[in-house]
Parts: sequence; C-alpha cells; structure tokens
Amino acid sequence: MMRKRGKFRLLDQIARVSETLRRPEFVAFMPAITLAGFWWGGERVLIATALGLPMVYALLGAVRMAPATAVTDGRDGLTGLELRDSFVAMLDASLLRTDGRVTNSACLVLRLDEADRIAERHGHAARNEMLRRTAERLAGALRESDRLARLDGASFAVALAPSRRADLESMVQLSARLQDAVAAPISLDGTRVFVTASVGYALSGRVAARTGALLLEAAETAADDALRNGPGAIRSYAPETHRTQSDRSAFRSVIETALDTGQIVAHFQPQLCTDTGAVSGFEALARWQHPTRGILPPSEFITELEAAGLSERLGEVMLFQALSALSRWDSEGLDVPLVGINFSREELRNPRLVDKLKWELDRFAIVPERIAVEVLETVVADADNDTIVRNIAALAELGCGIDLDDFGTGHASITNIRRFTVRRIKIDRSFVTHVDQDREQQAIVSAILSMAERLGLDTLAEGVETPAEHAMLAQLGCGHVQGFGLARPMPLDDTFDWMRRHGAALAPAPQFGQRMG
Repeated sequence: MMRKRGKFRLLDQIARVSETLRRPEFVAFMPAITLAGFWWGGERVLIATALGLPMVYALLGAVRMAPATAVTDGRDGLTGLELRDSFVAMLDASLLRTDGRVTNSACLVLRLDEADRIAERHGHAARNEMLRRTAERLAGALRESDRLARLDGASFAVALAPSRRADLESMVQLSARLQDAVAAPISLDGTRVFVTASVGYALSGRVAARTGALLLEAAETAADDALRNGPGAIRSYAPETHRTQSDRSAFRSVIETALDTGQIVAHFQPQLCTDTGAVSGFEALARWQHPTRGILPPSEFITELEAAGLSERLGEVMLFQALSALSRWDSEGLDVPLVGINFSREELRNPRLVDKLKWELDRFAIVPERIAVEVLETVVADADNDTIVRNIAALAELGCGIDLDDFGTGHASITNIRRFTVRRIKIDRSFVTHVDQDREQQAIVSAILSMAERLGLDTLAEGVETPAEHAMLAQLGCGHVQGFGLARPMPLDDTFDWMRRHGAALAPAPQFGQRMG
C-alpha cells in the first residue's frame, strides 16, 4: 500500500510540473529559449533545443491528463477523454490526498437529458457532434486541476481536486455552472438544439469507504435520481439514495409486469353535452387492477411509473384500449363521437408519435377526428421543445382534436392556444367546485367561457359533483361537462348498460291521455 501511495504521489508531482510548464506564459518563451541556446552553444545547441523542446512538451502533455494515476491509456475515441477505469484510478489517487476533515474531494456525474431523442431525430452523427461539443464546453468550465472523463452513453464524470471548499453548497453552485456551460444551443442539421444535463454529485466524506469506485458509483446513483426528476435537476448523494433506487427498481419490475399482463386497464368517464344531455364523448383514464390492493387510481402509481420511465408504455396501452372501445361501441350501435386520451410530456417528445398513432388508427379503421388528444396546459405553456411543438401541430393537422387540459392552472397564453390549434379547453375542477354558490367562481368561469367563445373554442368543465353545479355551468354557457356527479369512470363492459339507461332517460315520455268516449 505504501509503495502504491508513493507511486501515485510521484506521478502527481510530475503532473503538477507538466501543468506549470504547459501554461501559455511558458509556451511564449520557447522561441527565446531556442535563441538563447544559439547564443550559448552555437548551432548544435540551437538544433538540439529546437528539436528537443517540442518533444519534451509533448511528453509532458501526455502526463498532464492523468496526474494521479498509473493508467495512461484507454481514452475515448470520440472526445479524447479518459474512460471509466482510468477515471476510477484518478479518484483513488485524489482520495489519497484528502484527510476527510480539512480537505475533501468530490465526484460529479452529468447525464444529458435527451441524447437518445436527438439521435432518433437527427441521427447518430449529430449525437456524436453534440457529445464532442459538450465535452469541450465542460473542459473549459473546469479548473486545470480537475479531471473530466466520458462514461457510458451520454454521460460525463468530473473528479474535483482536493479542496477545503468541497461542501454541499459549493457542489450545487458548480453543478449549476456546468449546466450553464452546456446550455448554449448547438446547431445540428440547421436546427438549434438546446442541451440540458441532469447532475448528481457525491462528497468523499459521505461514501461508505474511501475508494474511487464507490465514490463514482455514489455520484452515478445521484445522477440517476436527478435524471428521473429532470430535465436539468441536481441531486446530492445520501446513503438512503441507494435504498430509494432499490425500491424504484423493484417497483419498475412490478409495474412492467402489470402493463404486460393487462392489470393496467382503461376506465371510461362520460362527457355530456349541456344543451341536449347526450353523450358527447368519453375520457379514457388509467386504473390498476392490483391483485391484492384492488383497483388503484393514477394518484397511487402514476408518479412512480413516470419515475421508472414507463410513461410511453402506459400511453401505448391506453391508446390501444381507447380505440378498442370505440370499435366495440360502434359494433353495438352506440353513438360515441369521440374518446379523450391523455398524452404525457414524454409521449409528446417522441418524434415517431404521429406515425404510431396513424398506424393504430388504420389498424382499427378509426378516423382521427374521433380522438381528442388531451394535453396539460403546463405543457403548452412551456413548449420550448421543438419536438413537442411539431407533434402537437402534426396531430391537429392529422385531424385529432387538441383539448387543453386543466385550463386555469398553468400560464398558457392566447398566442399558444392559437399556435397549437386547440379545439377545446377543459376548465379545471378547482374553478367548478361550488360554482353554483360562489359568485367569484361564477365570474371566473364566465370570463373563461367568454374568451373561449370569442376564440371559437369549445368548452368542457371537469369535476362536476352536483346537479346544481351542472345547471349553473349550462346557464353560463359551458358546452360539455363531466364528473362524479354525472358518472364515475367505469370499465368498458359497464359503459354499454349505462349508455342505454342514459339514453332511455333522455327519451321523451310516451303521450297518454286519450279521451274516453
């Protein structure tokens, strides 16, 4: 161990000398040193100096990139950075120079948030160019004593030189600075792409053992947690993070099984026209038929499902069941104009979303006009992502109706409403509750409905709980309503009897009363 420690210290001292000699102010003196050699020793010294100095400079440069490790090979062919094994050796050497009390070290891991989507949209050559540019920007934002490496995929690691200022606050500041360094747009195929990075970091004093492998593993665990909460999240490693990740891994296995075995099913909640009372559509809502806990609403599993990266898989299941429902209603002779399907931010980021939807519509022989794509107002209000913008526009052009969900909870401007060809706004339940009693609520809903009318938009109020709320919304001019007061979400098989009973209730009563002769 002492021999290994001495070897690391020797290499570190050599690296420090190399860094000093490679500074620009020393490089500027190279012609002067060559000329001085001619003055002191004539042509032979001139030639030796002119040939020798560049060779020495190059050798010192080879040492510079690995200051405290015996690993000098194994660089990434794309970025020229160190790879995992040599980076772990760097961390080992750095930890040997810290005492954990006065000085401390740290490791940061940056994961680019949308590298795979950029590859899907622009190709792998564009992705590689993004990685090269990102590596250059990160290197420029670090100190000379810090070390940068390329990990698997679109991930980078930073080893900080031992410092007295390595604490949680300084790590957050450094993480934000590195995020800013990569945030400037990159031009790919003539399109400006904005790169964001999720960052996880670990301080050497917080890992179970002071080894480079454990420190890197801790930083990667924190980075995975940041990536799940991103884009652009920053997370610190704590011992309980490992347990949280294990719980998520176990949940992912369970929810994947549920999706594959049909435990996740669509329940359908009817939407009624306030003018006629007829069914104007259904909204498809996910329910988990848990084998031991019974039927679970989305609030019991959707957050964990999204954290596990399964939003798109859920979307595929819900789309299939919604289209199957339309086919069955048609075969039973029931008039259901459309079905609403919630599209998550992750689904809308998929460049192939529209093609997938077209294929499914053709498969079921359903026209696009019978699909209402429900998009959260917060997604529309923050639609800087080019893929989201193009997908929503393409869905509208295809013929699907765009429903702006939870209207009033975000900050979607009128410009964005027109930009995305929104067909209908869904008034959030927070404005609907007690609308029959609260004059302020009535004024807000009336203003929303007036705006919608002027913009030529249809309207639907969510969360209608009582007949009085229903009546007030109809009086104010809301086009459609849905909520527990009308009907709860129900399995597909239950919708047939419900629709027949509802239709019978709307039918005019038979006229009796012929006069007796």
